[in-house]
Amino acid sequence: MKKAKKKVRPPKSRGRSEQAKLAVIGSTGAKPAKAAKVARAVGRGTDPKRVAAILAKLDEAYPTATCELKHENAFQLLISTILSAQCTDVRVNQVTQTLYKKYPSAEAFAHANPSELEQEIRPTGFFRNKTKSIMGASKGIIENFGGQVPRTMDEILTLPGVARKTANVVLGTAYGIASGVVVDTHVIRLSRRLDLTKHEDPKKIEEDLMRVIPKEKWITFSHQLIWHGRRVCVARKPRCIDCNLESICYSKDKTI
Repeated sequence: MKKAKKKVRPPKSRGRSEQAKLAVIGSTGAKPAKAAKVARAVGRGTDPKRVAAILAKLDEAYPTATCELKHENAFQLLISTILSAQCTDVRVNQVTQTLYKKYPSAEAFAHANPSELEQEIRPTGFFRNKTKSIMGASKGIIENFGGQVPRTMDEILTLPGVARKTANVVLGTAYGIASGVVVDTHVIRLSRRLDLTKHEDPKKIEEDLMRVIPKEKWITFSHQLIWHGRRVCVARKPRCIDCNLESICYSKDKTI
């Protein structure tokens, strides 16, 4: 008789996938050695010495960087930032040059004729939604905050049309309050190019940047990165030859 062949059992699964392993980073239950190993697999861009070098080079290139939206007070900056969504600062400044003369206060915007306001801000795009946000925020400031733009993240986020990006712009630029990092299209692009984050979601990118950038640099860092994104590290073809960060940047789309 022929001996029966032994069945070969498939090897047991060795555990979670690499993707699942990445999820344990930052988890209180992860062993330090394992978390460190996974962190190395994610990227080396957030090494403290490298981050310090990036900040130093940004200080060197843009010592006077600040918000380029023209404004005279926190309220005007709030309105300009709402208008800047999907629009350039240059275009917003052109519109607000006459807009703030016609609507000099929160009361003026709150009681504006919606149709007229829509036409005033039409060049900035998405003018219907922006009109609703501007009028709603103005009414909220009058009714809930005594006519003053609030100074805390929790309060300012209650205003219609205000998300974290707008809140960080206003709190940081108008009041000097570092509640977070402004994450616009330039910051998203550059923070990924510089390997300071692997994420694409603005909220997660902000969380990553707040972990690696010293709090006292949050406001300045945002402005400097935005300036760099507009002047040198542009989207389609970054001008790496003119970039003082080139020596410590290893982005895949470098042009030199």
